[in-house]
Amino acid sequence: MMAKLESGPAMDATKELLKDSSLGSDLSDDEAAVLAGLMSARELEDGAYLIEEGTADDTLHLLLSGKLEVVKQSGAGETATLAILRDGALAGEMSFVDGAAHSVGIRALCDCRILSVTRDDFEAIIDDNPRLVYKVMRAITRSTHRNLQRMNHEFVEVSNYIFKQHGRY
Repeated sequence: MMAKLESGPAMDATKELLKDSSLGSDLSDDEAAVLAGLMSARELEDGAYLIEEGTADDTLHLLLSGKLEVVKQSGAGETATLAILRDGALAGEMSFVDGAAHSVGIRALCDCRILSVTRDDFEAIIDDNPRLVYKVMRAITRSTHRNLQRMNHEFVEVSNYIFKQHGRY
């Protein structure tokens, strides 16, 4: 269950956690407060899914603490682990931006704390906070870019292994 953050000590703590994350590192105190006010806090139990592969939603998640496993269905009810997300990682970025169904699932490897914001709530601040929206979208782009770089590196490693190139294998 997600609960909207209210002003007070919890909101202040959330604002600071947000500013220390990849999502909020470029934000001013005021911008972080605006974004924190849009976000909902959630606890995710070990083994529970944050995102189910094939489902569509419009929510961006920020992992505050814990570890999340990115999984892909590999057939016969089995899943393959693609990555492990740690504190400060974003999840659901692509569906948050484009609304498409999730191509992977994300499940907790331990108890996790998550902050989430929906696209509708985020879009409601565009006119009054365009700079904030720009900074958040830049953070999402950075996250996506890091994922692409990791995948490219892994592809080259697998390709080198399969074709026994570059004398490494």
